Amino acid sequence: MKISCHSIKRKTLVTAMALAMPIAASADISSAELQEQIDALQRQVTALNSDVQQAAEWKNPNTLVHMAGYANVGYAKTDAAGDDGSFSVGSFAPIFHYQYRDLVMLEAELEFSVAEDGSTESKMEYLSIDWFVNDNMVLIAGQFLSPIGQFRQNLHPSWINKLPSAAPGFGHDGAAPVSDVGVMLRGGFHLGGMKANYAAYVGNGPEIKAEVEDDGAGSAAAIEYDGIAAEAFGADRDGNKVFGGRLGILPMTTLEVGVSFLTGKAKVTEYEGLDPTLFGVAMPPDLDTTAFSASTYDVIGMDISWRNKDLDVRYEYVKSEVGETTLGGFTLDAATWSTWYTQLAYKLPSSKYEAVIRYTDFDSTGTAKDMQQTAIGLNYLFTSNFVGKIGYESNDNPNAGLTADNRWLLQLAYGF
Repeated sequence: MKISCHSIKRKTLVTAMALAMPIAASADISSAELQEQIDALQRQVTALNSDVQQAAEWKNPNTLVHMAGYANVGYAKTDAAGDDGSFSVGSFAPIFHYQYRDLVMLEAELEFSVAEDGSTESKMEYLSIDWFVNDNMVLIAGQFLSPIGQFRQNLHPSWINKLPSAAPGFGHDGAAPVSDVGVMLRGGFHLGGMKANYAAYVGNGPEIKAEVEDDGAGSAAAIEYDGIAAEAFGADRDGNKVFGGRLGILPMTTLEVGVSFLTGKAKVTEYEGLDPTLFGVAMPPDLDTTAFSASTYDVIGMDISWRNKDLDVRYEYVKSEVGETTLGGFTLDAATWSTWYTQLAYKLPSSKYEAVIRYTDFDSTGTAKDMQQTAIGLNYLFTSNFVGKIGYESNDNPNAGLTADNRWLLQLAYGF
């Protein structure tokens, strides 16, 4: 019910007059007592006005607070002999939003998970302050998910991902960047009769892992790249920034085509099996990165998605390349990591069941991690944000002499 300040004041005044008449008719009440009652009435009027103002602010708040997130639990079993399978707590990821008017918003996601030894692991997935510059642009500063491609920034939450696992190469230490710390501009605009969206950023960039092979006699035989750690680092330890982004075009509301790129330099900051004395350079245990020359770092990507009421079709490709570098008298040859997947999900009409199939081909600089995977799944949609999944992965390492275990996966995923 809507009550105006004018109405409240009028009712208060009538009440005051009604109280005042018997007071004035009594000769036993002093002027001081009368003044005290008038002051009390004034305080009541002031309080009523304050209540009305607070009600107006509540209906039209300057700040909005919102909490969202997701969680999942599951079970996994490989075809390997002796594997009896394991139940697991996948992750609990609360997401917080705190917005002031249409000017600024803080957004952050935490992730908690249970390790194999039972300990609890926690990390910051992202935390940024977003300034709404205008209707077509937002300035994002802090830690954010990588805008390269679609999977990491839009599809990785377990209740959104159609299968219980990420496509090989799109998880951690894969071909696709995961997150970064820096500054990003993103937004959308009209392009003729089409819509478009964009993201452009500068960030600290990745760090490179290396591995040393010895000759069996205590000397180094070779050193090679082992992986790219493309997850947000709180400091730019190698002193090299990266620049990149993504442009997405929507020729129609159901179709989006995106292209991505990233370029810069990176250094080796992590190693395995490395004895610094083998290279004739003095390095402390935490590795003096100045011993390595900077490598070029380049990423290209493409993604396509088409969806209607019951059908969701996706394709995504990402390739990361690190250039040649040197350490002592050794040379690390240029290396690439590439992956692509195509996925089809179909919701059976007039039912809560959804069938999914995905094929992925992941190639890395080390043959042991290469993977060709066909994953099939059947989902039951209890609600749009509560999903039960069963999936089977047929995994194959295409390199001679190497194999990969197939596995069954069960998952309950809940988005809130």
